[in-house]
Amino acid sequence: MKLAVPRVGSIGYMAQDVCARLGLGYVQTPEYTERTVMRGVAISPELFCFPMKVLLGSSIDALEAGADTLVTVAGFGACRFNYFGELQRRILEREGYEFEIVVFDSPRDAPADFLRNLKAVLKASDGGIISVVRSMKLSLRKGRAFDEVNRRAIALRGIETEEGATDEAVADSLEMLSGAWSAREIDEAREAIGDRFGAVPVDPGRPHLRVGVTGELMMAIEPYFNLDIERWLAKRGAVLERSLYMSDIFTPMGRNPVSGMDDAEIERMALPYLCHEVGGHGQINVAAALEYARRGFDAVVHFFPFTCLPEVIARTLFVRAAEDMDIPILSLSIDEQTGRAGLQTRLEALVDLAWARKNAA
Repeated sequence: MKLAVPRVGSIGYMAQDVCARLGLGYVQTPEYTERTVMRGVAISPELFCFPMKVLLGSSIDALEAGADTLVTVAGFGACRFNYFGELQRRILEREGYEFEIVVFDSPRDAPADFLRNLKAVLKASDGGIISVVRSMKLSLRKGRAFDEVNRRAIALRGIETEEGATDEAVADSLEMLSGAWSAREIDEAREAIGDRFGAVPVDPGRPHLRVGVTGELMMAIEPYFNLDIERWLAKRGAVLERSLYMSDIFTPMGRNPVSGMDDAEIERMALPYLCHEVGGHGQINVAAALEYARRGFDAVVHFFPFTCLPEVIARTLFVRAAEDMDIPILSLSIDEQTGRAGLQTRLEALVDLAWARKNAA
């Protein structure tokens, strides 16, 4: 068995680690390219949501790179991504590909289905169920540390006094983390990573913007789709926070240690505008935008795939929230037709507006 997982945030990092612990083969899914996107678009129904099209193309890349088993996750709530595992199987088999597919439901929402699919992977592993669960917990711990590196980086890059110092800290931190195997070693690496980022020269007093980034998971996290927003904004003097991290998605009991907002807090914060779950990450994004406004951020950027219903609901609510909370919120729709120049123009306008408001305050 040679597994491949979608290329979204830290999920590949965690999957590679858990496969090494269990003696499973792992194939790293190639980076996204225009060819990847177009391959997925070519075999997808026109009104598929963009992440589905992208992951179809990415699955083909992974299968051609040697994978024989695709592992993916279901959506959340009323999200069309819940149907994607079966649709993915049918479309790729129609195209002549032979493979197995395992679709993991969230351990929070469907623990029985999660365990059933876990057993499917267990058949090819070196250990029993206890060994698998232990390995997954350690890999999640490591993935959380990986995401914390990113969270620290986007908070510092916009105020560093030596260009490239934050990127050097990221490289050093990931090297420290790569050699960590046990829980103790991972925790020691996390402590060392904190010290390493503490040594990055920064000027907190330098004028800067505080910008929140939220949206659909793939669009908000993956640089290929969001214009590498974290570096782009940092070059324009912005300190960032992001509301979504992959390790939070897999953390049980509704706790989100990297973003810092657990599910109960998310429901409470979204209440003035959204009193129930709408699927995907719609409720999380509404809550995050409101929290950024409450904390005095200068702007919020919201990325969502064209035709994504949960994010369209969130976008509609942002219009009223932006007026009520007096904060600019820019929602950007992404699909295969999106032009990078158009995105950049709108982001530049947001940055200019945020700076003008800040200087006038």
